[in-house]
Amino acid sequence: MTKQKPQDDTRRLIRLAEVLELLPISRSSWWDGVRSGKYPSSVKLGPRTTCWRLADILELAERGLKPAAQGGEGS
Repeated sequence: MTKQKPQDDTRRLIRLAEVLELLPISRSSWWDGVRSGKYPSSVKLGPRTTCWRLADILELAERGLKPAAQGGEGS
């Protein structure tokens, strides 16, 4: 038997229910933010299956649901 190296957990995809467990946001506010570009875009796995990259969601949680900074350094 060959041991396989475990995949980095942050590379996995998560469904909306898990996103909402990780972030303090409602379902409708989440979708509004995704549509407006404020939150990470989804990955479609099929016509009724939508996921997000865990790494993107964890990064968003660290920023406190604030969108990524736009433009250059210094405001």
